[in-house]
Amino acid sequence: MKWIKNLVFRNTREIVLFLIIIILSILVQIRTSGLFLSFQNIYDLFREASILVMVSLGMMAVILTKGIDLSVGSIMGLSGMLGALTLQANQDIPLFLLFLLSISIGIICGLVNGFIVGGLRIFPLIATLSTEYIFRGTVYLFSHGYWVPQASMTPEFIAITTTDILGINLMVWAAIIILVLFFVFLRYTQGGRYLYAVGNSEQAAATTGINIFKTKTVAYLICGAICGLAGLLWVCKYGNAQSESCKGYEISVIAAVVLGGCSIRGGVGSVVGVLEGAMIISILNNILPLIQVSTFWQMGIRGFIIILSVIINAIMQRRVHTIALKKRVI
Repeated sequence: MKWIKNLVFRNTREIVLFLIIIILSILVQIRTSGLFLSFQNIYDLFREASILVMVSLGMMAVILTKGIDLSVGSIMGLSGMLGALTLQANQDIPLFLLFLLSISIGIICGLVNGFIVGGLRIFPLIATLSTEYIFRGTVYLFSHGYWVPQASMTPEFIAITTTDILGINLMVWAAIIILVLFFVFLRYTQGGRYLYAVGNSEQAAATTGINIFKTKTVAYLICGAICGLAGLLWVCKYGNAQSESCKGYEISVIAAVVLGGCSIRGGVGSVVGVLEGAMIISILNNILPLIQVSTFWQMGIRGFIIILSVIINAIMQRRVHTIALKKRVI
């Protein structure tokens, strides 16, 4: 029984989040007279959550190193816009090349963030706030303020986000693949362990021979690559690319990651927790319009969730630290 107790203790956050999802789903099911848990709504919910899950995992990589990336929405907007403009000008371009282009754009943006934060040692909040405006300005530079309509896109491209394999939407499959790869990377690879080590203590990590600049750059590169993919999927999903696409999306992403148990102080977080955090945010985004909550209050609720999550994380980390100290004394 002791191993069960230890398992519950180590995964308290994930268990609590899972219970919140269950309770929230039941309450909303009752409130919406059975509409929430209908097959079509669940299908739409997972499809809507897929992009948030992907980008939240990218943000998790950055936050693990005690960083932050406020430019994720702009990277998504830029990669999506350039992908759409490329498709508009070259209708015969293979889709895999189009996605490769958008992912490459995301990687370049991630490398820029990594160099500024890891190489120039500029505070991540200031650095990525600056690049957010730079990347968004680049979107306007290429689009000239115009948008790419669905009529300028090929049917094959639009069909990507409406196609199912084994009854599961392609966007959901993309999220599942990234989720599994990210789990393996963090748990079983040296690079994943380095992210945690740098977030816990840069000085200690450097002492053991870890390259701080390289590790932080890798974190931002991962985040940028995922944002590049997500940006083009966003264009597929909504059937257009606008200069304002994905603007402010970083708020939902940060809310999902922090709610999922990642510490803004770095070094703490789990893939399962981030998945659950993203699902809770997606459920709220799904149900708030259903119960006719105004847009203003929806933004207020997201802000409240971020603050509450930070407070809860701080309390739980102090509790874990206190228990660990007691065990050492004993």
